Amino acid sequence: MNKDNKRKTFNVKIFYRRTCLIVYDIISIILASYLAILMRYEFAIHLIPSHFMQPIERVMPINVVITLLIFYVFHLYSSLWAFAGETELQNIVISCVLSTAVHSIALQFVKVASQPVPKSYYFLYMFLLITCIFASRFSYRFFRSLKHKQQNKKNLISVMVIGAGEAANVIIKEIVNSNFSTMVIKCIIDDDKGKWGRYIQGIKVVGGREKIVECADVYGVDEIIVAMPSASRAEIRKILEICKDTNCKLRSLPGMYQLVNGEVNISKLRDVEVEDLLGRDPVSVDMDSILGYVQGKVILVTGGGGSIGSELCRQIASHKPKRLVIVDIYENAVYDVQQELKAHFPDLDLVVLIASVRNTNRMNYIFSKYKPDIVYHAAAHKHVPLMEDSPTEAIKNNVFGTFKTAQAAAMSGVQRFVMISTDKAVNPTNIMGASKRICEMIIQTFDKHYDTEFVAVRFGNVLGSNGSVIPLFRKQIEAGGPVTVTHPDIIRYFMTIPEAVSLVLQAGAYAKGGEIFVLDMGEPVRILDLAENLIKLSGYRVGEDIQIEFTGLRPGEKLFEELLLDEEGMKETANKMIYIGRPIEIDEQKFFAQLKKLKDECQIENSDIRPLIKEIVPTYHSPADE
Repeated sequence: MNKDNKRKTFNVKIFYRRTCLIVYDIISIILASYLAILMRYEFAIHLIPSHFMQPIERVMPINVVITLLIFYVFHLYSSLWAFAGETELQNIVISCVLSTAVHSIALQFVKVASQPVPKSYYFLYMFLLITCIFASRFSYRFFRSLKHKQQNKKNLISVMVIGAGEAANVIIKEIVNSNFSTMVIKCIIDDDKGKWGRYIQGIKVVGGREKIVECADVYGVDEIIVAMPSASRAEIRKILEICKDTNCKLRSLPGMYQLVNGEVNISKLRDVEVEDLLGRDPVSVDMDSILGYVQGKVILVTGGGGSIGSELCRQIASHKPKRLVIVDIYENAVYDVQQELKAHFPDLDLVVLIASVRNTNRMNYIFSKYKPDIVYHAAAHKHVPLMEDSPTEAIKNNVFGTFKTAQAAAMSGVQRFVMISTDKAVNPTNIMGASKRICEMIIQTFDKHYDTEFVAVRFGNVLGSNGSVIPLFRKQIEAGGPVTVTHPDIIRYFMTIPEAVSLVLQAGAYAKGGEIFVLDMGEPVRILDLAENLIKLSGYRVGEDIQIEFTGLRPGEKLFEELLLDEEGMKETANKMIYIGRPIEIDEQKFFAQLKKLKDECQIENSDIRPLIKEIVPTYHSPADE
């Protein structure tokens, strides 16, 4: 009953609005007809010949009916005039021109004494009709916009837009015209001097980037929108470095493709991320080389529910594998990945299995059944402090999980086995790093004895990965602080997850067996700088709104990480971002004997396994050594 009443009320409103428009249009048609002939004779009614006025009055009813029908055909009674644009304006002009054409034809049939109505009458009639109809349709939008601007003056969020291009125009237009926006744009910044002093949607371009800090203060700006989707990362970084001094919250458009696809709107704005301050363009890879060795192959990814493993699955799925097999022990995470891949790649032959890499029989069964061509081994315990407290679990999962997975791969005839390693494996000071170094040694040893090409890829921290410092900082900022940093001088190499994974895929394409590929992570970044930048980018003042506390180095943590052992050296590949570390000779008999002893000690849960690990990895220095 309620629904019917609402529907009835809604229909009455529509009927009322359309009736008003029709009445208005009838008056406009009549008014345009009389005013046109009056203007032709300079409003001197007594000078208008009767043989001109009579035909106009005779065809008036027909003209009104036909014009209303034309308006109906061109949707002048069904368009949403609150959002009227170029299409609606075109419809008004075309319908009025057609009305004039029909009107002129009708007048030819009823002319008096062979005297046609003056030609100027038709142009005046068309002009007046267009003016009247335009005024009725666009006046609502005008007053609505005026009302919104008045409401905007009460809004609390003052905005500066950086960039005066097409993307900025679209964003500004949406903010200015939206009834739901809580932002009011105060000024626009652009380095193009030719745009200074000009206006976009009524907002002035006040100057270049040197005016950002000054104008943020003068206009009381709360939020800055960087609308420069085509600018390079280096250029964006320079802009953001200036914006950090304003204490304004920063938001930006994702990229140029959004503008090309016509997807620029308020919903596409995102908070500026710390990775925007890395100051470099995204790493490029040779996609053809990746496609060439992944396409049509059966690919297996262990740890496919993790941050690195899941991104591996996404990128592999986009390269048309014959089948993608995902193995993970954590069902919740891998379920999310499964649903995502099904949605984005409906034709993908996807197999998702719950299994532990520590289970020999389970891994042997999976490899014998699905017979993968290429394996990406990303399953591992990676959290440094937790592994310091549970060293035997790190060894069981990382070392012997890798051993069992690699052995199953070799026995089933896998073509290539790529293990994900870490820079913490170089001169390790923690169990996690030492376990990964042993994994590298296993991989290089296996490569000498099996047809499978075993390689490892070593890289540093990835922004936003599980256990990464950035998500922790965000949570701490949302909670009002403090943001905790272990040491003021601690530095790390950083790369985005998609960048790291694309390089892992390309390194796999280069593999010939036995290599440890090292990714160029760019310049190291101070964690303290990351914390300060993230606080500022969130619109807070460091030390005033959000405090930073130093908690001291965690167990097994180093001030800086290295990517190569001194003995490994460096060899370039076709991609300048990927290098190869020279294999180090290993006494295999001694190594396997040490592994057996390590396995035995872990099985009896001997927590004092660090001395044995140091025997296997001489470069390992545990906290007890200091």
